[in-house]
Amino acid sequence: MTIRSTVAQALVRFLAVQFTERDGERRRLIGATWGIFGHGNVAGLGQALLEHADDMPYHQGRNEQAMVHAAVGYARQSNRLATHAVTTSIGPGATNLVTGAALATINHLPVLLLPGDVFATRPADPVLQQLEVPYAADVSVNDCLRPVSRFFDRINRPEQLIPSALAAMRVLTDPVETGAVTLALPQDVQAEAYDWPEEFFAERVWTVRRPAADPAELAAAAREIRTAGRPLVIAGGGVHHSRAETVLAEFAAATRIPVASTQAGKGSLRWDHPQDVGGVGHTGTATADELARTADLVIGVGTRYTDFTTASGTLFENPDVRFLNLNIAPYDGHKLAGLPLVADARGALAELTKALAGHRTADSYVTEYTEDKERWEQRVDACYEADEPDVRPTQSQVLGALDALVDETDVLVNAAGSLPGDLHRLWRARSRDQYHLEYGYSCMGYEIPAAIGVKLAAPERNVWALVGDGTYLMMPTEIVTAVQEGIAVKVLLVQNHGYASIGGLSESVGGERFGTAYRFPSDDGTFTGAPLPVDLAANAASLGMRVLRAKTVRDLRAALAEARAADTPTCVYVETETADTVSGPPPAQAWWDVPVAATATRSAAVKARELYERHVSTRRRHL
Repeated sequence: MTIRSTVAQALVRFLAVQFTERDGERRRLIGATWGIFGHGNVAGLGQALLEHADDMPYHQGRNEQAMVHAAVGYARQSNRLATHAVTTSIGPGATNLVTGAALATINHLPVLLLPGDVFATRPADPVLQQLEVPYAADVSVNDCLRPVSRFFDRINRPEQLIPSALAAMRVLTDPVETGAVTLALPQDVQAEAYDWPEEFFAERVWTVRRPAADPAELAAAAREIRTAGRPLVIAGGGVHHSRAETVLAEFAAATRIPVASTQAGKGSLRWDHPQDVGGVGHTGTATADELARTADLVIGVGTRYTDFTTASGTLFENPDVRFLNLNIAPYDGHKLAGLPLVADARGALAELTKALAGHRTADSYVTEYTEDKERWEQRVDACYEADEPDVRPTQSQVLGALDALVDETDVLVNAAGSLPGDLHRLWRARSRDQYHLEYGYSCMGYEIPAAIGVKLAAPERNVWALVGDGTYLMMPTEIVTAVQEGIAVKVLLVQNHGYASIGGLSESVGGERFGTAYRFPSDDGTFTGAPLPVDLAANAASLGMRVLRAKTVRDLRAALAEARAADTPTCVYVETETADTVSGPPPAQAWWDVPVAATATRSAAVKARELYERHVSTRRRHL
């Protein structure tokens, strides 16, 4: 039996009957499709989505990159068991996908991209928006998506869709390979009819694997832990992807090994778990970073060991330090010349706990990190405290006001600027998925669309997009989508008149904050004049969002509470005060390598280079 339909119609029907299953939980794989239509997809996928509107929900986006961010937010909140598809026209719509695709692939989060493409039959050559490459007639702008996709194919004939669609689903549901998957769809092929085998549209369930640990690797891992005097777990995003938070808590409680977390791994333990010592690395806590400096065994669980985590190779100072890497991906399991334990995190941690029965770290070590943690929490309290409620808050006090309001059901979404550092050091994560930081790509503009995706995946939760003014100006467009569909996200918009994070970094590396402030130019060519008269609150309101302005700490507390109770998209706008030594966040507790000018005439750069060379000299290759 065959069913005659267009390629686009067949693809929509196929996607509507794909499911995932893990641990008995079955989910629809493609929950909805985002789309902006142009000549490259309006008569193909656009018509198909209309034809099969009952089978495939549709969301109207405003920016192609933002649509990918929304799909990624949905995928992460869905534990990678479900995602969205994104369709665009050929040309600028397709190339706008590249940033979102890179973010998805770097963070190992599934998203299906369906950009239109030029005519496969080449009836007119070139067609509108076609990139002409003299040496390769089969290249289009969609080839930009190849290096940032985990799977890429161009469907030049209808029959090519069947094996390619199946391969795409395999990659989306593979816990190691998942990321952006791109099926480029020539616009004439989308509208072409074909007789499809009926079996192509049958329900199909893709099992998300939990590979078990090799017994020899497991035994070796247990031996390493038993011989360590100062072990430290570094929990990465793989803990969340595996849903291994409970078994990690049991492992930590049984062995009393402290657990630090990367940005992606924060929340693996609740902040008040006795073994949780906070964020690690350049944006980490003093407690976690000091433990990392003295650790003789670092147990990485689901982490890629990025430069922020390792302080660019300077953090792990113990000359005898060894690494044990529990990771589902062999590539990551072998990093830092570590002992690999290639397996699903949840299963392997449970097996390790059994293998280590009766083993506990020394009382003196537990006392040490417990006291250090208590001292750090006192510093957090000082940062959050606002003795004068009728003054403009610092950014730390903004976080303190939010911390006092939320519970374990709230979700915080952030990605870029100065907020990730403050959040990693200060935020007290109350649940496994409260802390949603995209820091694999740290993409400005991610927060608002991703919050929409999170809210679509968890409509019963309060979802906060924490956004600085620099990030807000990158991509506020999906506010319109939230208003249109009544998606009640909360936007906390912090106005600090520029790129505060990069401004601080620029100052530390001799750049003197050049080009980082949103101010009028001065006579010397720098942008150090008066702040720009930009009203971002009015901008958000003009896009249809309800906006609450907060001028003081007292105003902020009331506005946040009102926003949290709102059932419509709501923005809290607050201008922050420059942090001082009392209420500002603690400085970085570990280094990060940003190269400094080797020669310069300005004294700031000369001094920065001297400091840079001292730090570089401490970098290690762990062999």
